[in-house]
Amino acid sequence: MQAEPAPGELDGETALEALRQGGKPALARALGAIEARADAPETAALLDAALAGQRAHVIGLTGPPGVGKSTLTDALIREFRRRGAHIGVIAVDPSSRRSGGALLGDRTRIAREPGDGAVFMRSMAARDRLGGLAALTFPSVVLMGALMDIVLVETVGVGQSETDVDGVVDTVVFCAQPGSGDALQYMKAGVMEIPDIVLVTKADLGALAVRTVSDMRGALSLSAPQARGTSGASRSVRPPPVLCCSASTGEGLESVVTALLEEEASTALGLLERRRDQARAWTRAAMGLEFGRYGAERLACAESGGGDSQPFAAQAAEAAAMRQALDSVLRDA
Repeated sequence: MQAEPAPGELDGETALEALRQGGKPALARALGAIEARADAPETAALLDAALAGQRAHVIGLTGPPGVGKSTLTDALIREFRRRGAHIGVIAVDPSSRRSGGALLGDRTRIAREPGDGAVFMRSMAARDRLGGLAALTFPSVVLMGALMDIVLVETVGVGQSETDVDGVVDTVVFCAQPGSGDALQYMKAGVMEIPDIVLVTKADLGALAVRTVSDMRGALSLSAPQARGTSGASRSVRPPPVLCCSASTGEGLESVVTALLEEEASTALGLLERRRDQARAWTRAAMGLEFGRYGAERLACAESGGGDSQPFAAQAAEAAAMRQALDSVLRDA
């Protein structure tokens, strides 16, 4: 194994090639660098090179808490490894209110062999994000996507409106639990607008799972198919297939993997455009987050000077000052 050169000495392409040669330890260090300082010039160069060299099929698994996403992730790792794929996993966990770190209870359901160099897992804390993902999910997906064949993104348990995963992955799998609601509940869920595949978990529950499949298909048939995703031209407008499987017994898993491979093939033509859309959307969100943080810091300073007695005036004044400063910078650029 080659010694890994210092990241600061490399351009993006060279750094990416060194990362490919460095294996799992090098990938872990690179992801740590993204978390520590994503805007470092060498990190940005590496991520740009990785974005240009994407090769993985990125699959998002989303759905409510308790639906079995972690158990399903474990089963899919096993199925894809049987096919010789190299797999990256990003698992977004709920955050500890005390430490801000990830609560890793769900990882106990993913029992992979640590010595398997073809499987890499990374847990992330959602922290203050409400869309089911962590702030660094997208750059981490980009980096893994240049190194792996399959990248699985497991969201934190989501409700009816969390759809951030659609802006990160190539294929969205929405997981539904048997007996979790009638067709009306599925129709009003905003998250039902984004899946490429709908998967009813826990098929071993028998008739209850069959009834849920029927409910899902009925709900989807009541609304006209729409173009999904950040780019309407890059996603199919057909209704998503509704499948049923049991991750614990293996029932239906072969059909799920086949559907995922078919989805990958069917979206290949529009994938470059979709990923460009995702990158642009992430850039806008990241800039909004950064300037929002800066604005919050300025507002805190104003409040410490007595501005907390007039919070609306303080916010308006600080926002105007930031706009004026930014306009000045843009004029001089």
